[in-house]
Amino acid sequence: MLGLVRKRLVQLVIVLFLLSIFTFSLMKLAPGDPVMAILNADEMMVTEADQVKLRSELGFNQPLYIQYGQWMLGLIKLDLGTSYMSGKPVWNEMMERLPITVQLTVGALLVMVSISVPLGILSARYPGKWPDQISRICALIGASVPSFWFGLMLIYFFAFKLQILPSTGMGTFSQTILPSFALGFSLAAVYARLLRAGLLGSFSEDYIQAARARGVKEWRILWFHAFRAALLPVITVFGLSMGSLLGGAVVIEILFSWPGLGSMAVDAIFSRDYPVIQGYVLLTGVFVVVMNLFVDLSYYLLDPRIKQGKEGTA
Repeated sequence: MLGLVRKRLVQLVIVLFLLSIFTFSLMKLAPGDPVMAILNADEMMVTEADQVKLRSELGFNQPLYIQYGQWMLGLIKLDLGTSYMSGKPVWNEMMERLPITVQLTVGALLVMVSISVPLGILSARYPGKWPDQISRICALIGASVPSFWFGLMLIYFFAFKLQILPSTGMGTFSQTILPSFALGFSLAAVYARLLRAGLLGSFSEDYIQAARARGVKEWRILWFHAFRAALLPVITVFGLSMGSLLGGAVVIEILFSWPGLGSMAVDAIFSRDYPVIQGYVLLTGVFVVVMNLFVDLSYYLLDPRIKQGKEGTA
């Protein structure tokens, strides 16, 4: 397990290095001039002297390799630079937005679990019958309907027609319901089918049949044997989903005016705020690698055969 952690840490360094090169190069190739965006944001009369002065202050008059080297030196010191628009350190700005995105992520996960687990279990217990058909319909709707359209429908019915839930903003529990459901429902459709497939595979295993022959109760077989084995493919996809969710569910955050990491990244893109964009991409890369590490470690807890295989190889 320690070897796996070391391997993932090395992978994290490599991923961040490649992401830094890719993001820095992409920002320089992107259309638009951040200097003009900053000057216009300050509502100043833009003159040539103002442009030259600001360009020199930001280091844009230096060669690209020097700009990248200075940015990398700051990154090594955990200094992601300063936002062009707000003037705040990028790290502080992201840490202010991160708890807001985490709140939305937790709400979406609660919705996902409350829908996918019952649907997955029922469809696996009664394959081909009405619970399985309901699960298929929900999976089809969740996989085919765009999240922004589903979110708009939620706003239309619950905020404008029924007027029982707020449409935008954050701060109260009621304001969390609609964006969490809009984000969690599409995930629930995928995980319900994954859980169903995993449970059906587990139910056909010899140890499950042996447990039934010994008279073990069906609920114990489900929760203590079949469910544990069926979680392996679910957790694999879960690691990728969590990385993207913690990086910011951009569409949902914009739709519901949720001031998280995703909306911060979109605002930074429109304003050519390069340090914020680069910091957001790197933070998302960290989330993805760390979540994959947790997924790999969870395999040791859920499937003893992996641990036994490692020990046998050693």
